[in-house]
Amino acid sequence: MKKLIIGGLSAICLLIANPVNAQEDDKVNFSKEELKFSKMDASPMDLALYRDQNDQAVARVIYSRPQKRDREIFGKLIPYGEVWRTGANEATEITLYKDMKVADAVVKAGTYSLYSIPGETEWTVILNGKTNTWGAYEYTDKEDKVRINVPVRKAPNTIESLSMAFQESNKGADLLIGWDNSYVKVPFESVK
Repeated sequence: MKKLIIGGLSAICLLIANPVNAQEDDKVNFSKEELKFSKMDASPMDLALYRDQNDQAVARVIYSRPQKRDREIFGKLIPYGEVWRTGANEATEITLYKDMKVADAVVKAGTYSLYSIPGETEWTVILNGKTNTWGAYEYTDKEDKVRINVPVRKAPNTIESLSMAFQESNKGADLLIGWDNSYVKVPFESVK
């Protein structure tokens, strides 16, 4: 019995004295030159997610948020009448987890690039099948799944960062896209 107790205590002491470290070969402390994380992007990435009444994901938008920084946005920084990535950096992406109706078209569940063509009084919003692109440089209307024209609305206050949010509607959800002193509302209707 004495040998059993001594053996058990010895085993415990060995475990405490020599902890097993899965990352034993990894350095714990890195020099400044070895550990380089990127700085915060000037237009950080964000997302907006819409869930239905059953808490099921319906749609998600991933986009980069450029800042106004005292610049004239629409008509100057973002020219009227030209295709825009609807954000900064990579083209904005929208994922539909269910088939949705946009304008008069049913758009199948999937991921699409979300482009827009801003105008003074109206925007054309485009869901395009080519994804994982930088800016609008690779945009081609041959990949368009749907286009919808929506009126420009006056924002009640200045929107410093490009912002997107879903707002529940009677037939589904509206995607609000706002920046500077204006915003648009893009309707997405549920398909029964």
